[in-house]
Amino acid sequence: MSHNTFGHLFRVTTWGESHGPAIGCVVDGCPPLIPLAEGDIQPWLDRRKPGSSRFVTQRREDDQVRILSGVFDDGAGPVTTGTPISLMIENTDQRSKDYGEIARAYRPGHADYAYQTKYGVRDHRGGGRSSARETACRVAAGAVARLVLGPDVRIRAGVVQIGPHRITPDAIDFDAVEHNPLFAASSEVVPAWEAYLDEVRKAGSSIGAVVALEVTGVPAGWGAPLYAKLDAELAAGLMSINAAKGVEIGAGFEAAELSGEDNADEMRLGPDRAPVFLSNRAGGVLGGISTGQAITARVAFKPTSSILTTRRTVTRDGAETELRTKGRHDPCVALRAVPVVEAMAACVLADAMLMHRAQVDAPFSQQY
Repeated sequence: MSHNTFGHLFRVTTWGESHGPAIGCVVDGCPPLIPLAEGDIQPWLDRRKPGSSRFVTQRREDDQVRILSGVFDDGAGPVTTGTPISLMIENTDQRSKDYGEIARAYRPGHADYAYQTKYGVRDHRGGGRSSARETACRVAAGAVARLVLGPDVRIRAGVVQIGPHRITPDAIDFDAVEHNPLFAASSEVVPAWEAYLDEVRKAGSSIGAVVALEVTGVPAGWGAPLYAKLDAELAAGLMSINAAKGVEIGAGFEAAELSGEDNADEMRLGPDRAPVFLSNRAGGVLGGISTGQAITARVAFKPTSSILTTRRTVTRDGAETELRTKGRHDPCVALRAVPVVEAMAACVLADAMLMHRAQVDAPFSQQY
């Protein structure tokens, strides 16, 4: 098993390599009769695609999506049929010659050595299957997942830290993310962050960052208390993103410094006699089940491993050497990870919604 599929009822299988003819995914488990056209997916891919600013890789890909199956237009517009939805994105700007020197040398910080050891073969052109190019498939699947969730569930993410430069929690503004090339969750930090990233880029280096996620509109009750905990599923989905090295839900690691009194999200009764939480250190999930509060998470991304600085390494032949990575790379990979974080959250939540509906929403007598 190569584990190219994730999800339980809303299942996504991705395929393709960075420098192959195309990449794509198959979305299975999508309910029928949901309006779906390529125009519903393309805007999300446009947010992720490379070459959009000087702060990301200059590989030029249009990332035009094609729906190959799972949709039918009976005259009222294309809708999902309940069968597998196959999506394809052609690769049009590969420069495989940029990777000639790493055919035998392992790039430090990359998956080259581990991949070669596991499979005995690897596509060295851009990392092949382990390339972040694969995340375009996730974004396409996430667009479908958003339609399953409906307009009441709002998923937003943004960069809240680049290197040592942080946005304070009270200054985070997700509305600002769409209006700057850094996907920063604050317009105030953009000039200073741009100057900082320009220095990193011109030095041929890279830097890590943190992406924050906020999801509103999820009702209480999604998830399960043990092996399908909503926060565990979300953490697994986010941790599967290329270059992700840490995920925290709600207060996360900060909770280790809190007392029980400070960490507990107290409750009072609202006007409709439903519980109202006075804080949200749990990140919208208690006991693996959503509380109805905003679901919050943070993802730490490592610096891009492909840098112009010469690094020591070894080759497949057992020789020591030095390597300077060529090609077109992101000085901060987390910038284009923002749409991917949102997409993975959408897929996990669509899966949780369908599982909740299957077990709880429909009376038992109506299921058989």
